Amino acid sequence: MKSKHPLPISLALQGGGSHSAFSWGVIDQLLLDGRVQIEAISATSGGAMLAAVLAQGMSDGGRDGGRDALLQFWRKVNLATEMLPMRMNVVDTMLSHVGIDLSPSTIALDYISRMFSPYQFNLFDINPLRGIVEEMVDFKTINRQSPLALFINATHAKTGKSRVFTHKELSLDVVMAASCLPFIFKAADIDGEPYWDGSFSGCPPLAPLIGNDCPRDIVLAIVHPGATEDVPTTATDILDRAMEIGFNALLTQELKNLELHNALLAKTQPDQKPVIVHRIDAQDMLASLGRASKLKADWDFIIYLHDLGVQAATDWLESLKLKATHAA
Repeated sequence: MKSKHPLPISLALQGGGSHSAFSWGVIDQLLLDGRVQIEAISATSGGAMLAAVLAQGMSDGGRDGGRDALLQFWRKVNLATEMLPMRMNVVDTMLSHVGIDLSPSTIALDYISRMFSPYQFNLFDINPLRGIVEEMVDFKTINRQSPLALFINATHAKTGKSRVFTHKELSLDVVMAASCLPFIFKAADIDGEPYWDGSFSGCPPLAPLIGNDCPRDIVLAIVHPGATEDVPTTATDILDRAMEIGFNALLTQELKNLELHNALLAKTQPDQKPVIVHRIDAQDMLASLGRASKLKADWDFIIYLHDLGVQAATDWLESLKLKATHAA
């Protein structure tokens, strides 16, 4: 469905490893549907990679170019992970009935990352995603003429403070810093300063989308579950859940700040449209997948997550249509 007057939106993207394929599905459907126009993105971690690839694709070929670029990105991710020594192997597949969290490869990676730092087991700081982003994104072009306003968040490893980079200062190092998991990769260096994954300081930050002439409608693609049915009992599950709670706490605070902003706006500039946050998620499904699935990148699983995102975005778009009908 194409609209002559699409709704301008800002997009807010979280990370989440392979679960970021859910956000891919959301973006894919929004671009295909045509009732909204993505004009700005605030992103961190895996979402930062999607934002950079999307900007390049749209620069090359508009909406269709953006959709094709994201498809190619995930195909390259799938191929790259198949070459890794810690990928799911035949033994993992045979034991799939016990769950990926208990597969031999998962247990081995958990042991290594808990016992050794990346400065010990990943001496050469190998990250196959770096090569994919470098191949797909011309950062000089994005700096000069990005079709999207981009705000990419990274966390200063020493101070813990957020640093938001715009598309005018985007680089390969910035994107890798925004997605640098400190348990697996060495701190990313930008201008002599160390940075970690941006999720630790903003998941994702919404403040940059309030100003900077960004659309007042923010679409938030939620990957990290706000609640789970079961209490985690293993050490790795407890750590992962604790991180999710921390990430969601940051987002909750951002949303509260937006409420205060809107309240102040109503008093001082009543004619100004408030900032509206639209949530797109599949919380129950994503929460049921398990921690280790964030590292799973076989094609069937990626497409499953993509399709979850497509359906969630479709449902949201239909809800907009219903609201418009009732309002009329």
